[in-house]
Order: sequence, then structure tokens, then C-alpha cells
Amino acid sequence: MRLAAIDIGSNAVRLLISETNELGTTLKKLNFFRVPVRLGFDVFEYGCISSARSEMLIQTLKAFRHMINAYSVDHVIVCATSAMRDATNSTVICEDIFQKTGLHIEIISGETEARLLFENHIAEQLSDESAYMYIDVGGGSTEISVFSRQKLAFNRSYNIGTIRLLKDHVEKSVWDEMKADVKQNAKVHGSMIGIGSGGNINKIFSLSKRKEGKPISLEILKKYHEEMSCLSTEERIQRYNIREDRADVIVPALQIYIQVMRWAGIEDILVPKIGLVDGLAEHLKEQLLGYNRSISTRALPFQLEASSSYF
Repeated sequence: MRLAAIDIGSNAVRLLISETNELGTTLKKLNFFRVPVRLGFDVFEYGCISSARSEMLIQTLKAFRHMINAYSVDHVIVCATSAMRDATNSTVICEDIFQKTGLHIEIISGETEARLLFENHIAEQLSDESAYMYIDVGGGSTEISVFSRQKLAFNRSYNIGTIRLLKDHVEKSVWDEMKADVKQNAKVHGSMIGIGSGGNINKIFSLSKRKEGKPISLEILKKYHEEMSCLSTEERIQRYNIREDRADVIVPALQIYIQVMRWAGIEDILVPKIGLVDGLAEHLKEQLLGYNRSISTRALPFQLEASSSYF
């Protein structure tokens, strides 16, 4: 069985095509596509998505639909996050997309976005002896989740993202809320190990040349933040061989990771190659196959409608 998951984020739109094994217990990634549509640049400054960027999104999703058809995908899920949540014209755009592509978009809450990290089965890979703080930094929001004894102890989404910071649209009160929550979790759970996700920290991990499975220290993140803050976007592109749509957001991303790690007293952060789109694929698989594993006692973040999830 082949599945497709589409994540419409504030910075990029991603498509992951996967295939289950014969038992349906695991997913194998067949292909991954990413297009920097950058919806947040409109939404966080003007409150809505412009006609030009809406057309970029439609063309991207038309292309994704062709790839989904080419791979003979059986089931698909499409979700949108912070930028679409905040856009005043998101309903109209979603209806237009459905008419032109047949893809139904589920605009999910920040809390649902945070909970979907469970779908990566991170908790199953963690030690019973340690507490972990998962930090996912996107263009429009940051999701913080805490695992203790392989259970989700805390999760919350904050409207602090890389594009919001670039546009100077993050309120001090939101920073204060995140700081208070992080410090409270550090007080309750003691020493925690960091887990980071998002394209920016993955790029830093790659630049650091750390071996897979090895953590990055807070000091390394500070070093890159200091170096990159002194450079223009063009200079970052040249020096670090990164794309323009990464070069402008990587510094605010580092700022968020560093702040959270400081507040939590975290010295090292693991960087597994996972993200929301992986969680969506797992979520879809489990609903379709009806797994009753260790996570079956919790409610899934949302239920899929047959009319909106199948071709």
C-alpha cells in the first residue's frame, strides 16, 4: 500500500511518498519533494495570502498530484499549519485547491501539530531513564513536547517561527509564555536531553559533520549563530552552500533553539531526520490499518474523512 503525505508549512510545502511493508508495520520512503512557497511571508505581514503566492501553491499541489498519480498512491493526507491557520483567506484558497486538484486540505491546530510527532514513534526509541524535550522550529510556529518514561508529558505550540521573527511579528508575551513553560518542565523533569527537528537544525547538523546519531552541543549552535549573524543572506549562501530560502531563516531558527535549550538547561540536542510530514504518513497508516500498539490508548489528533482522504 502506498501513502502520500503533504505538509503545507509557512516556509515550504513538502510531499512524502511512502510504501508499507507486507505486514503494514513499517513505512519505506519512496520519494520526497520540497518547494519553498513561503506562505508566511504574506500571512505574517499582511494577514492573508496574495494571489501570486496562492497561484504558486496551486501549481505546486498540481505537480504533487501528478507525482501522487505517477506513484499509484492509494491514500493521501494533506495538512496545513501556521500560515494557513492565520490567513484570513485560507478557506477560499482551500476550496479553490480542492476544485483544481481534488486535494482536501485539513488545517490543523498548533496542538495537533505538536502531537503528531508521536506518529514518528519517537517515544518507543527513548530510554525509560531519561526525560526528553522535543523542539520543532518552523516558519510560523515552534512546537515543544516533553517525553518522560516514554510518555508524552507536555506539548504546546507557540506562534514563534523563523518567518515571524524575520517580519518582527512575535509578541514578547509569547516568548514569556514559552520561557515559563520550558523552565517549569525543566523544574519538574530535571535534566533533559534535547531532540530537534526542522530543516534549519538539519542543515546545521550537516554543516557540523557530526556522525548520525551523535548530538550537537549548545556551544556549536551558539558558534554558528554568531558566525551567521555577521553575514548577509548572500554571504551565507556562498560560505555555507545553502539555498536562499534557508539562508535567511537559519539565524532566527538558531535563536529559537538556543533560547529553549538555555531555559531548559539542555547542553546537547539530537537531530533525527524527522518532521511533520513523517508524522502525517504514520498517522494515515495507523488509521487505515487499525494498529493496536502501545500508542493505541491515546486519542489520535484528528480522524480522517473518507471523502477527504481517498482518491
